[in-house]
Amino acid sequence: MGGSAPRRDHHLPAETTSFVDRRGELTLGRELLAHARLVTLTGPGGVGKTRLAGRIAARVRRAFPDGVRFVHLSGLHDPALVPLAAADALGLHDRSSRPTLDVLVEQVRDRRLLLVVDNCEHLAGACARLAGALLHVTEGVRILATSRHRLGLTEEHLLEVRPLPVPDPDGDLSAAEGYPALTLFADRAAAVVPGFRLTAANRASVARLCHRLDGLPLAIELAAVRMRVLDVDQILQRLDDRYRFLTTGSPTALPRHQTLRAAVSWSHDLCTATEQTVWARLSVLAGSFDLETAEAVCADGTNSTEHPASGERPAHQGARTESPTRPPNNSGTHTPFGAAAPAVATQSAAAPPGAAAPALRTEDVLEAVAGLVDKSVLCRESGPGGVRYRMLDTLRQYGLERLRRGAGEEEAARRRQRDWTARRAEACERGWFGPGQPETAARLRADRDNLRAALDFSLSTPGEALAGLRLAGTLWFHWHACGAAREGLYWLDRALTAAPGPTRERARGLWVAGLLAAATRDFPRGRRHAEDALALARALGDPAEAAHAEYVIGVIRLFGDDLPGALEHFEATVARGPVPGQHLSLFGLDQVELACALGFLGEAERAVEVCERTLRLCERHGEQWVRSYVLRMLALAHTVRGDRPRAERHAREALRLKLAVHDVTGIALTLDLLASIAAGRDAHQHAALLLGGADRVWADIDTGRWGAHTLNSVRRDSEERAARALGREGFERAHRRGGALGLTELVGHALQETGRPPTEPALPASHDDTAVRLTRRETEVARLVAEGLANQQIADRLVIARRTAEGHVERILSKLGFSNRTQIAAWVTAQR
Repeated sequence: MGGSAPRRDHHLPAETTSFVDRRGELTLGRELLAHARLVTLTGPGGVGKTRLAGRIAARVRRAFPDGVRFVHLSGLHDPALVPLAAADALGLHDRSSRPTLDVLVEQVRDRRLLLVVDNCEHLAGACARLAGALLHVTEGVRILATSRHRLGLTEEHLLEVRPLPVPDPDGDLSAAEGYPALTLFADRAAAVVPGFRLTAANRASVARLCHRLDGLPLAIELAAVRMRVLDVDQILQRLDDRYRFLTTGSPTALPRHQTLRAAVSWSHDLCTATEQTVWARLSVLAGSFDLETAEAVCADGTNSTEHPASGERPAHQGARTESPTRPPNNSGTHTPFGAAAPAVATQSAAAPPGAAAPALRTEDVLEAVAGLVDKSVLCRESGPGGVRYRMLDTLRQYGLERLRRGAGEEEAARRRQRDWTARRAEACERGWFGPGQPETAARLRADRDNLRAALDFSLSTPGEALAGLRLAGTLWFHWHACGAAREGLYWLDRALTAAPGPTRERARGLWVAGLLAAATRDFPRGRRHAEDALALARALGDPAEAAHAEYVIGVIRLFGDDLPGALEHFEATVARGPVPGQHLSLFGLDQVELACALGFLGEAERAVEVCERTLRLCERHGEQWVRSYVLRMLALAHTVRGDRPRAERHAREALRLKLAVHDVTGIALTLDLLASIAAGRDAHQHAALLLGGADRVWADIDTGRWGAHTLNSVRRDSEERAARALGREGFERAHRRGGALGLTELVGHALQETGRPPTEPALPASHDDTAVRLTRRETEVARLVAEGLANQQIADRLVIARRTAEGHVERILSKLGFSNRTQIAAWVTAQR
């Protein structure tokens, strides 16, 4: 088999503010990466290491055919998760039972890519192990790290990131604009005072201010925000007062690390008491977060009795069949991201230093968040579902220090964060068998750092283990459907060990662990977990969890090549019908696996009948994930019947739905099937291209295909037919072209008509192609979305307002009937 051609796949962080010139460091960074495989940017907090790393990566990205990827570690605290975070950033979805680091290294062994690992200092040992493994086994992988300290590897080359140079305030300032520190201050000041610029009248004061701030970019940005209410001389005077307080009257004695702390402390003192409290409480959040999360974590009076942190509670209430003891929720229309938990306390007056934090209402939090954005304590960014916020690590650490000054404050805030995360996860599970799956998948992916924080708090705090097990089990659909099986297993293993009691939470945790173990092809382990779950659920009298465990046992029989046994198993569970409390997704999958067994045993007519019945169930609820598997099984059954046009139509629709929820394993399986259909109608070039793309997707999942020998026979047959028709050289040439495509490009190609370029874009089945007409500007915006640009970047590129760009994207989604930007990207690719 020919190797896959390289593909460019760059995931650089969006820049929300302008970048101040660092030509020397940019040039040196490029030169170091040209001959060194590990370059570490070192320097104090707030000096601009992350921004510089992003710029260096952007400059050198053309040298890396397999892309540039960022691993953000600021929200991570468990060293065991570093390899998983790297795999996630690389788009790798490991479904093996081997150590994650070993699999990661093997998957990228032949690739030429740049991995940017940001904020390594608190996980230096794990980062060193990751870098060492990649350097010693691969040849084309280079690493650009940022850390306050070196990683300590012999291969490491250091680039010290120094503060920005500042001119002598009392010297010649005629060329002041040539100094990046002054340019940065002027740029940020103009953002709050439109029209501000450096003049002969203010240059000396700005230079003196930047000099007092040691040229530290973060300190300069925080000071510039004060231009909203003070002029430069007033800022300088108040800053000098702050320094004298910290150094007992000698401002020249302040070390550089204390300079930044003084600037942060001054920004903190200028906040209202409410803003200070919100700053401190938000410091327990990792990564980015939305307003509802901020309100739930920061507001007082949150009602947490509905879902107690630990101890006994009602059984799970997912999108299930009705039960006398569980409220029914089969509509699939629940929106899991609504208002935050209620807050009933009222806000107190601004508290003096050392006083208790003011009680906060939900509406107080909104005002405080707005104030912290204005003061540059929080960064505002776009994300799934709308606006999200992020706090720089330096400011988070300061907030955490302040939070820890109050007895029990940190634990209370972390418990509120965990309880909110649990409520959100349960709401997502209830709504999973419904129309909002793409949005749910994207939002949970964006919340991944905070899911980890909630789980880690539960499993490292005495008395909270059962809550951690409950949360890990509730997220079964996220771990299984969205490509996170290995991480789900990690948390479930910890939780099952920490909470060994015979509870409903344990019964659920066991079958979820069994399902995820089967997904990693560890069938014996999966079978043990599922059988233990079945026994415990029956002992507890919980028919729903027993049915879920039975599903896992049947899947293991199916993928263990026991097709007759799997057929018998799923015929019985489907004939029984859904039991009270059973999640409809898993009941739907019972029918999918039944159709799969029927199809491979040659009973195509029965398979079609089962699929059509299950499709009606999915369509009633607006469900997409299970529906995509039903459509794939329906395509397989029609292939067995010889009806290839109908099979291809169903397979394409399945692929479109799988891309929407980022079901990478499902995408790979469906590409294999589409290749088989193409080979069956003698479109061998197209088949070979799809096989090359499928092989690349499988390589990102694991080094081997997922499933049984029988289930993989379809793929083997199509490869042999295409290779015979094209000849080995022709086959490998088309195969390499497919391997060079990115995921959305590949799906876009698969959705088009075979054998010739598409004349019309592939659209959702519900659309009439002739009815969709994008304006010239909308077409331009769609192409920029396909390039991976965020709304602010689109606005900058087209010189339009951000809100205008957002409006264009919303109209494109509405016209095309799509629900996310990934679908737009696939549509644009297909059109091309």
